[in-house]
Amino acid sequence: MSKPRVAVVRCRGYERSEVASAVEEALRPLGGLESFVRPGDRVFVKVNHLSPPAPPERAIVTHPAVAEAVLERLLKITSLVSFGDDVQGEGDPFQLSGYREVALRLGVPLVNLKEQGFSEVDCPGKVLNRLYIARAILEADVVVNLPKLKTHSLTTLTGAVKNLYGVIPGGFRSSYHGRFSQLAAFSQALVDIYAAVLPSLHILDAVVGMEGEGPAAGSPREVGLVLASRDAVALDAAAAHIIGLEPLGVGTIQVAHERGVGVGDLGEIELVGEPLEMAQLTPFALPSTAPVRYLGRVPPALARLFTNQLTAYPRVLPHQCVGCGACVSICPAGAAAMQGNKARIDRRRCIRCMCCHEVCRYDAVLLRRSLFGRALHRSLQVARRRLSSS
Repeated sequence: MSKPRVAVVRCRGYERSEVASAVEEALRPLGGLESFVRPGDRVFVKVNHLSPPAPPERAIVTHPAVAEAVLERLLKITSLVSFGDDVQGEGDPFQLSGYREVALRLGVPLVNLKEQGFSEVDCPGKVLNRLYIARAILEADVVVNLPKLKTHSLTTLTGAVKNLYGVIPGGFRSSYHGRFSQLAAFSQALVDIYAAVLPSLHILDAVVGMEGEGPAAGSPREVGLVLASRDAVALDAAAAHIIGLEPLGVGTIQVAHERGVGVGDLGEIELVGEPLEMAQLTPFALPSTAPVRYLGRVPPALARLFTNQLTAYPRVLPHQCVGCGACVSICPAGAAAMQGNKARIDRRRCIRCMCCHEVCRYDAVLLRRSLFGRALHRSLQVARRRLSSS
């Protein structure tokens, strides 16, 4: 069995011609776009477009320049192309991100998945047996996945596998956070969804990524890369290595690799283009909720104590909260509620799914741990950087 191939290509900015050139170069070692799409094929391009809307410079969404480069290339092969995501919010949620402008310029349908509806399908997964998947996905002959390189407060890394979470209805996404509140179970659910869709091609926007409190409240970080692969797991593994993570230490990569849904071991992946040692960065700052990976040799009782101290809980900053109620609407456990015109989170009911943190666009939800926990977390971050550089 041949190794999955991941193309790693340098792209230093979002100027349209440079992005187009990088996308073309990344596709070449995979056989070119023509090896995925034929004339007359119906193609849907799934971007990463979180709710509520955000401008592209915040590095929350797949940059519209990357989407445009892929769409332009697809239109040379087939006219039956559409793109989008499941986006909540009033008005036109695609305006602020720049996606509406791309759609108008190219004349390509921009789809809010919830507006076309979802159909129930069988899902012979590990934790899911039935799924509702967007009709735009099910009716496409080819699905192209355009994730964004970001850290994530629950899964540590969000990439190609995690991006497919957006093909199911928003209500189910919230309920699954409650149903699969433990990272191991949630990773299984994410891989179940990915395996039910299995896009043909994955192109990762890693020109500017997000580090820290991703996927929505972190800091933009220049990476200068575009990655492409037929295997989402292999692509995520390469991306994880680039930002200083052990690939098989990321839940979705480990689960998918163990289940044979993709390849997460770098030793079993063919990397082409930019050498990985040249692409690797100083490790990304991780979310305060990142799983503890340095307690394996600590006695179990002490490990439980440290884990408890390292556990972060969301807390609302009243002076930042505008009372929009987004955190209340999305909370699967009913822990978030409005008191007057400000949100409040009941720690006793909180399941630490971090949905409130993800959805807040006003930086009003802070992830907080004890004083000792903060000191321990800093120590682990230092240890991680030293191990990565050794």
